Amino acid sequence: MEGLYINSSSQNQRYDHNYTTSKYQNNEYLKKLYFIRDVVTYIVVAVGLPLTLVAIYALYSMVRRDHVAPIYLINLLITDVLQFCCMIVRVAPNVDKKINFIFIFIYLSALFASVFFMVCISLERYLVIAHPLWYRCRRTIKTSVVLCVLVWVLSAVCGFLNFFIERVVRYILFTILLPPFPLLIFSLVGTLKALSASISVPSDEKRRIVGILVLVLLIYTLLFLPSIIWLLEENSENLDFLSTIFIRLSPLADTFLYVFMRKGSIDKLLASVCCCRMDNFM
Repeated sequence: MEGLYINSSSQNQRYDHNYTTSKYQNNEYLKKLYFIRDVVTYIVVAVGLPLTLVAIYALYSMVRRDHVAPIYLINLLITDVLQFCCMIVRVAPNVDKKINFIFIFIYLSALFASVFFMVCISLERYLVIAHPLWYRCRRTIKTSVVLCVLVWVLSAVCGFLNFFIERVVRYILFTILLPPFPLLIFSLVGTLKALSASISVPSDEKRRIVGILVLVLLIYTLLFLPSIIWLLEENSENLDFLSTIFIRLSPLADTFLYVFMRKGSIDKLLASVCCCRMDNFM
């Protein structure tokens, strides 16, 4: 009996030691992940925020020169600026808890808005090519503004639900974030079919349009889909970490959309990429 008690006590001590060691190693692992996440955030904000502000100013200058205002792209870049500001608050030390909660809500709302505005950009490109007459008759500044307001309101509602009742609404948010994926694919495929039958659109313009749609689809697929998958995985620290990194890269990736919408050197780049040459397929 005494020997059994001694063995049992030693086993308990060994178990407690292993549990403590495992917990310590796990904490060290999480600290490394958080450090990497913060470093990535610093780099993204330092590079992305100035570029985004320059892109917004350039778009504003285009509007002043009587160009058609790319309203959805401007709103997308505004969501990126909001995300950058919230990232700064998130990595800043000694932030008040209430202020932190407010910026988390703003960040989530801007994140949802960025997805919805990417869909608006893709569908707009599709309608301009596939149904130009219908789109010109119905496209007005008022309609675009109303749609933008609806997007911001819906994004705020989604941010509220995700922030305050995350566990209850997890699958509802999944159904909200997943539909943009088939819509982006539909816009790309439909635009390619319409461009193949179009002879009035110049080749450089075709490459630019396809480049925009492909870039939007890639941004959503590579940077947003991991987070959507994570919505169904409640206990996956690695997937949570990777999805957070990808999401924080998305505002930086959005600045390339502005580059693709401008005429110039990007046309030479697209023309040199074999997969973007439209002349071989039309």
